[in-house]
Amino acid sequence: MISRRDFLKISGAATAGLLVKGIVPASAKAIRVPSVSPVTSQKVNLACVGIGNRGEQIIEDFERTGLAHIVALCDVDLGNRQTLNILKKYPEAKTFKDFREMFDKMGNAIEAVCIAIPDFAHFPVSMLAISLGKHVYVEKPMARTFWEAELMMKAAREHPHVVTQVGNQGHSEANYFQFKTWLEAGIIKDVTAVSAHMNNDRRWHNWDPNIKHLPESQPLPTTLDWDLWLTTRPYRDYNEKYHQGEWRSWYDLGMGALGDWGAHIVDTVHEFLKLGLPYEINPLKLTGHNDYFYPMASTLLFRFPARENMPPLDLTWYDGIDNLPPLPQGYGQSELAADIPPSGAGEITRQALNPGKIIYSKDLIFKGGSHGSTLSIIPEDKAKDMASRLPEVPTSPSNHFANFLLACQGKEKTRSPFEIHGTLSQVFSLGVIAQRLNKVLYFDNRTKQITNNAFANAMLTQEPPRKNWETFYEL
Repeated sequence: MISRRDFLKISGAATAGLLVKGIVPASAKAIRVPSVSPVTSQKVNLACVGIGNRGEQIIEDFERTGLAHIVALCDVDLGNRQTLNILKKYPEAKTFKDFREMFDKMGNAIEAVCIAIPDFAHFPVSMLAISLGKHVYVEKPMARTFWEAELMMKAAREHPHVVTQVGNQGHSEANYFQFKTWLEAGIIKDVTAVSAHMNNDRRWHNWDPNIKHLPESQPLPTTLDWDLWLTTRPYRDYNEKYHQGEWRSWYDLGMGALGDWGAHIVDTVHEFLKLGLPYEINPLKLTGHNDYFYPMASTLLFRFPARENMPPLDLTWYDGIDNLPPLPQGYGQSELAADIPPSGAGEITRQALNPGKIIYSKDLIFKGGSHGSTLSIIPEDKAKDMASRLPEVPTSPSNHFANFLLACQGKEKTRSPFEIHGTLSQVFSLGVIAQRLNKVLYFDNRTKQITNNAFANAMLTQEPPRKNWETFYEL
């Protein structure tokens, strides 16, 4: 078990560790704490790491803002059909397979980077970019492990002129501004419980939970650099059940339904109610639990202490097709968020209960969807009674992608920077540990340690990274 002193010592060394000879590009060695000025040109020179699937969508979202100049495209599979689509659209952009080579050869031409690669690979790319003074947009969840999120937040604090943004797009839509406005007006107050639910089919739901070993080796796609795809993770032979988004299904590669959807459902609850980190994480129900991939259904209870003038709060997470939370009387219809992007796992289809949340306060009950969906008061007669007292909600001045680029230019501040989203990412990491071990965990927010389970506590950091990748974490 690592002590608090060791944890903080290692955390403090991590950024310096980025600059150790071996893994980082030559351009990083001379830059300890880069001086970063706001981008002064009309467009931000943007490099994109991960350009297929979700990466392609993100690049197009940045392009639509009119504020991005795509200067570099990086992917471990430059011959894949999906990556070829983007390569054809930006023939003048330099192409790379290895992000380290990209920064080494193009560092001076890159002002910002967007990262849309598997959860486990977010950390090394983000940390290297920050160390070089590049602004960072990274898909959610920010990091896969508790410790990685800790180090990323620390790096962002130590480079305050580097702009960071996590890709939970609802933070720039109506949901964000409504929650903030209603809280400030006292409409949302004294919240004691939240139910968060995501009950659509997931990638692993047709797999066998009686699994005894990892999938058998399969021939590699000829254009894929598998070793580079793995980045920090221990080597395993290629199988299609890891690739093209399937990595999300595995404990040691992704973060399941919680990490995938939690950022779109509980983000505003977590930020504006100042939840921080829970003191207890309880896996109330795990259907199809096994040692390798996520359960077919999970009910996880996160217990948060009283904060400032707010009471203790229990947040219960539900995923799985038939694992629905109890609905309050007068719940009404469940709306499907209109701004959910397409997914390689299949479209999110309308269900009896669509992804969203139920918020229980002392006097009122609210229901809401995911992403940018707004809250409504239930039951309907209560909503009508409150209608005249609801404050006007301001509209968003920019979408999430424009917000990031405008922040790079010094014109706005990002709404989901590492300092805000990082702690929520750690909440998801604690939930995943409880899922994996199927144990109740008690967490000490002061020491940042799990106090009742040594195995769980060790999982805050996970096993050491592969050879030549350790310099992203330690001296």
